[in-house]
Amino acid sequence: MSYRKTLLGASCSLCVHALRALLAFSLCCFISGYSERDRAHDLLFKYPLIDGHNDLALRLRIHHNNQLSKINLTHLTRVATDISRLRAGHVQTQMFAAYVLCGAQDMDAVRLTLEQIDVIRRICTEYPDFELVTSTQELRDSMTRRKIACLISIEGGHSIDSSLPALRMFYQLGVRSMSLTHSCNTPWAESSTNYYKVFVRPNNSLTTFGKAVVDEMNRLGMIVDLSHTSSETASAVLSHSKAPVIFSHSSSYKICNNSRNVPDWLLHKLKKNRGLIMVNFYSPFISCQNEATVSHLADHFDHIKEVIGAKSIGIGGDFDGGTSFPVGLEDVSKYPVIIQELLKRKWTEEELADVLRNNFLRVFEEVEKVRNKLSWKKPSEEKIPLKEVANKCRLELKQPILQELVSNQSPSFKAKGLNLLFLASALLFPSFLD
Repeated sequence: MSYRKTLLGASCSLCVHALRALLAFSLCCFISGYSERDRAHDLLFKYPLIDGHNDLALRLRIHHNNQLSKINLTHLTRVATDISRLRAGHVQTQMFAAYVLCGAQDMDAVRLTLEQIDVIRRICTEYPDFELVTSTQELRDSMTRRKIACLISIEGGHSIDSSLPALRMFYQLGVRSMSLTHSCNTPWAESSTNYYKVFVRPNNSLTTFGKAVVDEMNRLGMIVDLSHTSSETASAVLSHSKAPVIFSHSSSYKICNNSRNVPDWLLHKLKKNRGLIMVNFYSPFISCQNEATVSHLADHFDHIKEVIGAKSIGIGGDFDGGTSFPVGLEDVSKYPVIIQELLKRKWTEEELADVLRNNFLRVFEEVEKVRNKLSWKKPSEEKIPLKEVANKCRLELKQPILQELVSNQSPSFKAKGLNLLFLASALLFPSFLD
């Protein structure tokens, strides 16, 4: 009997120890999982995100014709971005893109860009959660006021219609970054894609006027964005720019060999420039397929860190630009998910603080310092040669009278009447001689 009691007691004791161990293991797993997620949110609370690219303005045009009076941006359907989700994702600064389709090049791209800038400015001034900022100091001040800072970028150099005065006027409206191309070449820079067979120039990926655009952006204090440019154009800009540049929404070509991504050799040039690659979340650029996972995305962060270090990395989600994003990262509220994944991969708090905001602040500050050093320079008066633009809709400002009067006349009339017409024009309109 005592033997049975002893055996039963030993069995019960073993069961209790096993149950305790199981409970302890389960509790440990629960605490570990919670604390990791909690740590990601804590990091984002401490270092709220500066995101380099968002296409909400494009969706507002497509779905609502930019009629803000008919929507509520606090909660908005059919898009990946609204105020409530930006708050949930700990987004403190959002670079909103003013983007117009490449089909508007040589047509009304400037007008359409102005309209997109207008809707971004309205978003950022009519809603009290937002605050329009144009400098690093204003960006920092907005954080202390618990505002979501808005930066305006132009996506695609076709928006300036090869005009430096247009570029300067966009700066006056608050634009602080511009990508040199989108999915089409401009007359002065080359795209990473060949959807549009326009302005094809072998061995001339950044023309003389293209360099003038970069110079003027440096002088103004406008961030040069190389996302969407060809590797050759990006390389030429990195060699020419006096200020750090960014890829506002691009990922690693080594991990996904899409032409929109950045190869390792170009990453090394970017590091030398002290610039920044802000990782894109769009699935086809992450996994080279229409579907991707958070792990696929984290692989890009890991690889870029291995090649050039965490101080050259930022985040440019591309929400509302792309249509397919990794499972669990479907909208702007989900940024903590990727931070949690990077924590699992042993990224440090310092590295993540840099990725989330410090790196962008450094680049923006250095762009401003270059601007201050170039304050002695006058605005550039560089003009693009008309033969390079080849735009029938572009008016050539010149004295038209003689050409219009004689263009349809016989050669003999032209020869005999040219001097007389010139004399008459000079007498009637002496200003033409000025």
